[in-house]
Amino acid sequence: MINYFNDFANLCFERYGDRVKHWITFNNPWSVAVEGYETGEHAPGLKLRGTGAYRAAHHIIKAHAKVWHTYDSQWRSKQKGMVGISLSGDWGEPVDITNQKDIEAAERYVQFYIGWFATPIFHGDYPQVMKDFIGRKSALQGLGTSRLPTFSSQEKSYIKGTSDFLGVGHFTTRYITQKSYPSNRGTTYFSDRDVAELVDPRWPDPGSEWLYSVPWGFRRLLNFMKTHYGNPMIYITENGVSEKMMCTELCDDWRIKYYKDYINEMLKDPLTSHMEMVTEVVVPTVCTLCILISAVFLMFLLRKRN
Repeated sequence: MINYFNDFANLCFERYGDRVKHWITFNNPWSVAVEGYETGEHAPGLKLRGTGAYRAAHHIIKAHAKVWHTYDSQWRSKQKGMVGISLSGDWGEPVDITNQKDIEAAERYVQFYIGWFATPIFHGDYPQVMKDFIGRKSALQGLGTSRLPTFSSQEKSYIKGTSDFLGVGHFTTRYITQKSYPSNRGTTYFSDRDVAELVDPRWPDPGSEWLYSVPWGFRRLLNFMKTHYGNPMIYITENGVSEKMMCTELCDDWRIKYYKDYINEMLKDPLTSHMEMVTEVVVPTVCTLCILISAVFLMFLLRKRN
């Protein structure tokens, strides 16, 4: 399938690359892997619990890398385009920010979501926490190897750095706490994480039961990706909300508020850079000026005294 997908992508580059300059290999591979091969909700409808999602994701990542290399070696110099991937993920916030287990659970939640794909693409291998948790649970099941596939050293080098930008689909947030799932009751992608998801009853209630408006989680997710993946170029490829009520006329007040709040959080992100500029440029400059002014003033006083 990796080679078939590469052939398809190569044909697209050949036919449309003179006009298309931004390519996304896969959109929301989490959904493809988990809902296609773990829960069976989406095509191809397989319920290979505890194995299918990991195997599907493994091949998606390798297919993405092969397509990036194909574009890089055959088309980039002629077409001057970019190739990336679009990852969807919720933000996970610790239920108790003073509880180390909750902090680790929230980090694990995000790593099992976006880190599952982003960490190999930007750093060459799966998040360590995924390797640790899935490996340990696989051993408890009596399996000789982890249910999470492994990349060879050559594959790690081949995959690392294969994204010119990162597409992000984001909709909502969950509070996360530690919850241990015993392996003897059957293991799935969801139980491998050892987390429980909660929502705040005060969060605005949308039309879809899973989608709550939590704008501040968007900013925290963006900062997470900036910190963990080397501040990549990010495009927001998915964001939005379902309508709360049934209506026969245009009634977008809820949707307008959602967009306004989320865009506002996104626009706050550059403030980090501004603060860095203040710290690295403005503060030293002001300090230097203060020292110079003080020196001149001291010289003036000494001359006046003499």
